[in-house]
Amino acid sequence: MEAMRHNNSHSTEKDKKRDHEEVVVAVEGGVEINAAGHRDQLKRQYNLWALAGIALTIDNAWLALGSSIAVSIANGGPTGLIYGLIVATFIGLSLAELASSVPTAGGVYHWATIAAGPRWGRMTGFFAGWINFYGWLFGLASLQQVTANVAVQMYATYHRDTYAPAAWHVYVTYVVVLWLGTACVILANRRAVPWTQHLGMVLVVVGGVVTIAVVAALPERHASNTFVWASFEENNFTGWSGGVAFMLGVLNGAFTVGTPDAITHLAEELPHPRRDLPTVIGLQIGLGGFFAFVFAIAIGYAITDLPALIEPGNLNTYPLAIIYEQATGSAGGTLGLLLILLLSSICCNVGTLLTCSRAYWALARDRAVPFSGFFARVDEDRSCPVPATLFVSVVATGLGAIALGSNTAFLDLSGSFVVLTTFSYAIPFVANMATGRRYFPEGRSIWVGEPAFAIPTTKESMNYNSVILVGSVALSAVWWAVHATRHYPGPKVMRLYIHDDAAPWSHGQDVGVLSSPIAGEKQL
Repeated sequence: MEAMRHNNSHSTEKDKKRDHEEVVVAVEGGVEINAAGHRDQLKRQYNLWALAGIALTIDNAWLALGSSIAVSIANGGPTGLIYGLIVATFIGLSLAELASSVPTAGGVYHWATIAAGPRWGRMTGFFAGWINFYGWLFGLASLQQVTANVAVQMYATYHRDTYAPAAWHVYVTYVVVLWLGTACVILANRRAVPWTQHLGMVLVVVGGVVTIAVVAALPERHASNTFVWASFEENNFTGWSGGVAFMLGVLNGAFTVGTPDAITHLAEELPHPRRDLPTVIGLQIGLGGFFAFVFAIAIGYAITDLPALIEPGNLNTYPLAIIYEQATGSAGGTLGLLLILLLSSICCNVGTLLTCSRAYWALARDRAVPFSGFFARVDEDRSCPVPATLFVSVVATGLGAIALGSNTAFLDLSGSFVVLTTFSYAIPFVANMATGRRYFPEGRSIWVGEPAFAIPTTKESMNYNSVILVGSVALSAVWWAVHATRHYPGPKVMRLYIHDDAAPWSHGQDVGVLSSPIAGEKQL
């Protein structure tokens, strides 16, 4: 018995040592340093299952597919929707390798810095970090809009004869949902937030199964196999050729599975980031993509009146509610399915706010944002970067007001989430290849591809995502010229991973001498 107790004690000590080595990269002046080059300020409170809950809740693939169906339903109907989703599912999987190599709250921002090496890493990471943040900020706004639309549509379902829709109804709901989530993240981050993500996972999985079963079983008549699988040309209402319309519709699938880096920004809140991040990214995209694919098929067969979905009034509100009504044939059935969406999207909003605020905080901590000293502050008792979280919510409040003037402009802005985040993912990949993988440590690899295309357009048919991308890059370039060239030293990961005297720590900043590296890490 004594030997068994000794063995168990020895095993526990080994486990603790291994856990310690996974999150501590080096020691600076007696302070343990994490993979970002900073001391831990956030509690490492999310285990594997909690992380899986956050990932599935933020991804919420089948909800995202249905809620953004307005983007692609005119691009070939159900056929374009289903095949576009298949193409988009392959986007982003190789982020798992980068996340397992360098698990930091900066995510893409830090990976691009390391991959580009000592000469270009500082600038490359700066632009990647800002573009990724813009993407998540617009994504947060779009998800708040989805939740607000669902809530308003639930009311409209039972007041069809008396309700007159107005843009301000959605905006007021948007603001209420956003700031309730903000209060939860700031005031109850260590108590309520993990439970919202557990609930979100249940709603995504169980709610998804229930929704798919209801939509598949209740319709009195179903669409034909030809309509679902082979009606792309006759249901292409865009005016574009088939290939162009299909690629435009892929945006819907990309929005559905376009969040693979969401949980990477929580890396400094995980006890086992190197092990858990790639595992959960694979789970998120695999399970999320499967649910979205089955859901796309179910709603495809449930559609009995496609033109009703693409009427301007319906397209600008919430066409999925019309599909639910066609499937169930009742206001009660529609309301029940929308309630599942509402609850899961509220949980999704909390997780997305976590991701977006951590991305901005990581930039602030490295002096890449205005008033960085203020926005880098952390309330360690609450385990929350409060100023960064409030900033993100204030800006998102302003973005939501755009829909009051132009719903099309807001759809383009929120749709740019996919374009901006995917562009930011491409930066570390390209930099890694350009430097021959010289600087980036090995990780667990999964392949990824990304389609790119360009099309002619007119003022009326213009999709402004490309303009928003250029504008985001231009804003980043202005801030680089005004501030970063003189006051941005680059993130501390440069000294941890780029072992070259040319690493540009500028203006005499004292970064300390890292000593006593933990086993398994490189000597600096």
